[in-house]
Amino acid sequence: MGMELNQLVVLIRGGGEVASGVAHRLARAHFGACMTEISHPMAVSRGVAFSEAIYDGEKEIEGVVARRITSASDITKVWQEGEIPIIIDPEASIKNTLNPDVLVDAIMAKRNLGTRITDAPLVIGLGPGFQAGRDVHMVVETNNSENLGRVILNGEAEKDSGIPIAIEDLTFERVLHSPGDGLFLTDKQIGDLVAAGEIVASVADQPVKAEIDGVVRALLRSQTVVKKGTKLGEIDPSGNRDVCFTIRARMRAIAGGVLEAILMRYNV
Repeated sequence: MGMELNQLVVLIRGGGEVASGVAHRLARAHFGACMTEISHPMAVSRGVAFSEAIYDGEKEIEGVVARRITSASDITKVWQEGEIPIIIDPEASIKNTLNPDVLVDAIMAKRNLGTRITDAPLVIGLGPGFQAGRDVHMVVETNNSENLGRVILNGEAEKDSGIPIAIEDLTFERVLHSPGDGLFLTDKQIGDLVAAGEIVASVADQPVKAEIDGVVRALLRSQTVVKKGTKLGEIDPSGNRDVCFTIRARMRAIAGGVLEAILMRYNV
């Protein structure tokens, strides 16, 4: 007989949009989810990124709250409150005291930043950069293809297509990129409406303009130092402010793959 699933502890590396979609689903399914992040996260889809709790102390997404902690001793208390603990721990060294049943690398770096198959009884890598059976036990496909969310037991995920998710047949036109190196500044907020040609932000005094009409769905924090080509934000042509704070279908599919992988290992 398998162990009770609500006793499983899952350590999630990362706090961005993908990691947050995974953490949200697992928390709602009553797993003991804990997240690790870097000290200055650069999430763009901040409306749906638990990494915002690193700056603000807490972040709520669709009724689930992540709370920043400073010590492993705070984890149990946060779980008792029905929330997700998130801690600054780039190396995920907390695994040595937490002893998770599952470790999920959701950093989405397109390469392995140090996760090992020995980190937990079940180690799951999201997207490219991991080989199932070598670096991790299982890989979950993150590419926006027919295989999205598929659990891979042998081999690797597809290479990143580099093509943004299409909304109303618009892809690259929706995305804002840095025109150069420098300090990113903006007075816009996620959820603001903008018009094509409107200045949304600046980098080193170079204007960053919206190419289409829509709502600011994603936007990097102002006062962030960026490199040329850095993704700064997204414009959603629907103009619907609610989408800025709702988990995307792609993230739900990836989270479903993680949940499937956990059940494949433990629900036996």
